[in-house]
Amino acid sequence: MEALFTLENLLTFFMLLLLQAVLGFDNLLYISIESKRVTPEKQAFVRRMGIGVAIGLRLVLLFVVLRAVQYFQDPFWEIHWTGVIEGSFNVHALIVLIGGAFIMYTALKEIMHMLSVEGIEHTEGNARRSVGAALFWIVLMNLIFSFDSILSAMALTEVFLVMAAAIIVSGIMMVVLSDYVAEFLKQNRMYEVLGLFILFIVGILLLSEGGHLSHLALFGYPIEPMAKSTFYFVIGVMVLVDIVQSRYRKKLMAQRKAELKH
Repeated sequence: MEALFTLENLLTFFMLLLLQAVLGFDNLLYISIESKRVTPEKQAFVRRMGIGVAIGLRLVLLFVVLRAVQYFQDPFWEIHWTGVIEGSFNVHALIVLIGGAFIMYTALKEIMHMLSVEGIEHTEGNARRSVGAALFWIVLMNLIFSFDSILSAMALTEVFLVMAAAIIVSGIMMVVLSDYVAEFLKQNRMYEVLGLFILFIVGILLLSEGGHLSHLALFGYPIEPMAKSTFYFVIGVMVLVDIVQSRYRKKLMAQRKAELKH
């Protein structure tokens, strides 16, 4: 037990905590958007319970992956249609691919719903989900997002308790931050569209990563993973453009009001 509390383990813990925070951004955004589909009085409960259950399952997943990592990495199905599609799929790659496709579908569906409604005030009242359904999707997507963080953690340390502590602490941080993110989106409805497009890019990120993990090649061109630096750069540009556009829109509206007065 004394060997557990070493400087090396302490530094590794903080590195894992930082890693969980960075990789958890997209997960946090999904949780905030998904929780809005239940009744308002249940939204905070869904976020906290969903993250809480996901933490427990993430610890179970960590234990399973540590014991059977080769089964997640060994290919179980291959396709060789020369010149059209080639790939070698393992469990990890398949989960990431399915998760990416589902996130892209969710983002597109919400965007199309925003465009189809007659009034903005009706956007939250439509397509309600039960608490159980919302919890199911939050927990499921949390586990999909967990694979990268768990496999990255295994590259930094082999001490289960250090990884487990980082998962628990990051989960508690996520519970707190999810309320702030959800409240921000509620108070600033204009950023909902930005959040959905970020979620769409997250889906592209996961699809590219899953394609790379499965050595997927389409029409002779291998799928390359999107670099995390590229992902965050794109997100930064999108946020900056949205802020500039919002301020410019406010100036135009003020100018038009001034012109109408004269």
